[in-house]
Amino acid sequence: MTAFNIIYTMLGGLGLFFFGMKLMSDALQSAASDVIKNIINTITKHRAYSIVVGIVVTMIVQSSSITTVMVVGFVNASLMNLTQAIGIIFGANIGTTITGWIISIKIGKYGLLLIGAGVFPMLFAGKSKWKAIGQVLFGVGLVFYGLDVMSGAFKPLRTMPEFLDAISFFSGQDYGSYVASILMGCLLTVIVQSSSAMLGITMALATTGVIEFHTAAALVLGENVGTTITALLASVGGNINAKRAARAHAIFNILGVAVVFSIFPWFVELVDKMVSGDPNLLNANGEKPNIAVHIATGHTLFNVTATIVFTPFLHQLARLVTWMTPDGEKEQHHLVMLGDPEDMVPATALVMAEAEIGKLQDIVQRMFVVANDLIKNDASDADEKAIAKIKDYERITDNIQKEITVFVCLLMEKSLTEKQSVLAQAIVREADELESVADYIERVASYLERTNKEQLLKGSSKQELFDFFDDVRAFYDQVANRLGSPAKLDEGTVQRSADAVVEKADRLRTKHLERVAKGEFDPLTALTYSDIVVALRKVKSHSHNIFESLVRVKNVR
Repeated sequence: MTAFNIIYTMLGGLGLFFFGMKLMSDALQSAASDVIKNIINTITKHRAYSIVVGIVVTMIVQSSSITTVMVVGFVNASLMNLTQAIGIIFGANIGTTITGWIISIKIGKYGLLLIGAGVFPMLFAGKSKWKAIGQVLFGVGLVFYGLDVMSGAFKPLRTMPEFLDAISFFSGQDYGSYVASILMGCLLTVIVQSSSAMLGITMALATTGVIEFHTAAALVLGENVGTTITALLASVGGNINAKRAARAHAIFNILGVAVVFSIFPWFVELVDKMVSGDPNLLNANGEKPNIAVHIATGHTLFNVTATIVFTPFLHQLARLVTWMTPDGEKEQHHLVMLGDPEDMVPATALVMAEAEIGKLQDIVQRMFVVANDLIKNDASDADEKAIAKIKDYERITDNIQKEITVFVCLLMEKSLTEKQSVLAQAIVREADELESVADYIERVASYLERTNKEQLLKGSSKQELFDFFDDVRAFYDQVANRLGSPAKLDEGTVQRSADAVVEKADRLRTKHLERVAKGEFDPLTALTYSDIVVALRKVKSHSHNIFESLVRVKNVR
């Protein structure tokens, strides 16, 4: 086999492996979306479960990189604190070892069988759980078959003098060779951006007899360092806590590798004693049948031991990265979700989007507070500052609404479950309606800015407008307080409140026209009063639209 044939066969096998991992990961995420969401809710209530959560989520999504990117996003969105995030990262390192055990099964032996078993339910089972099962089987089959193809590409390397000379430095049993192998594993993982893929390549090289166990073990250590680059890249542009979480991940893995490196010969010997069979034993085909299990065992032993050793120092690690990344200037309020939503777990991406809806809701609530003071207090120099603050808040809501919409629309291009699709649509609509509420509050402030407040608010019209503002605000609160928890929504009560606000608006308009007819207001003041009432009625209308969105989500859940 020529060098060209080896390269394109290896790349083809790697492509099958990547595609299989993606199919399997997507299917598991889809099937376990509710489980993932419940796990996230658990971690927000019980911090001690963070390591277990990291293990379980990573076993489901089949990627520690996805988990760490998710954690960085959660810290950025203030869904969890730094200590919780570090705990999940510890757990993710253990959870990712399941990938090694999956691919340590006899490579290629069951690949085509699983592809055949999975393709029919994947194509013809609609959106049932059988489709997800078929997709998992098909994905696992592609992983095995891809590894088999890569192994076939690597076999000729055993007898190529040029290749053997090139890797001779990495094959030595001395610390210089160990360092070189660790650095090579780290570099290749950074390039490939997948420690699972590099683990598969390492196992393929080892099982075909190209490299020995000590070299494979050193490569795996380097892969554990290289995988932290993903989280570091994800934290770029994030807030302070996101950078701290990513750096904690890197420090944890680097320290763990440093400790094992210092005792590397004894570590290799320990793994050899834990697993039966000589890892470097060659069979009649020139393959090493025992080495894959040795690699998986070493990978698991390293990550489990590192987690056990460092867990008591979790808080100290949090303090260390806090010291390394001190607080800077107060950060601007902006959308803080990270990364491409197409690379995120849909269930967790939607949780992050819901968190941003909560922040948007909080800003609108602040606008109501400022507007309340602006309307009800006597005219003063403070009015100018209040109006400026409302306009600033409105600009922030514009930015957040736009970014939420872009984020969720990109997410909707993925394969979502029916529940996830309905929730995604609801989030987009809620963001739009909240931004519209903010727009009309800003209009109220602008109307007050253009007229004399003492002439506008006088006599009975003053208290009537105050009462109407309070009713509109109460209706908004009634709806907005159910964002994120539509199951608690009392549809009948909300609808009756909406009808009452409409009736009050009609009565207010009738009384206002009667006062205008009597000449109690000059034309500009009369128009401004009417504009304020219309704007507040629009606030009610957009609040009602949020209510309709919540009802739809409630009926699907």
